[in-house]
Amino acid sequence: MKIHVLRLGHRIHRDSRVSTHCCLVARAFGAGKITYSGEKDQKLEEGINKIVRNWGGNFTISYEKNWKSIITNYKKKKFLVVHLTMYGLPIQKNITKIRKHKNLLIIIGGEKVPGEVYELADYNISVTSQPHSEVSGLCLFLDYYFKGKELDKRFRKAKIRIKPSARGKSIVSK
Repeated sequence: MKIHVLRLGHRIHRDSRVSTHCCLVARAFGAGKITYSGEKDQKLEEGINKIVRNWGGNFTISYEKNWKSIITNYKKKKFLVVHLTMYGLPIQKNITKIRKHKNLLIIIGGEKVPGEVYELADYNISVTSQPHSEVSGLCLFLDYYFKGKELDKRFRKAKIRIKPSARGKSIVSK
């Protein structure tokens, strides 16, 4: 199973925090890779790579200037391409069909999404038809896709782990 995310149109001075959160959600909720387009951001890549080194898991981040080539390459590799948009079909009515596919490319927007993305996607899916962030859309999509099982995932090679606690913080470091 391969779940990869494509983050469209990253802008360093406007989107660094949101793009970071997209990466964090992708990793924590079960994706194995995120590729971003727009402006190349070395700080974003370094920050995410540091998270992976400390918190574990097998997650990678990469940059690709040409978002369209990413989509066409994944389609050639038989990945199902799912574009998350508030204008799409309801997730709750389509997730069963999507779950039948084990290799997904999930597209999330940044700046205005080009109309061509809607045409290239196999599914345009909404988690709500109200304005919301790509962070929340990605989080809810992955949760629906994995049926909540991603919440129990353990990350291999983690140097830092959280020990659940009703009060306070309990951190285990290796």
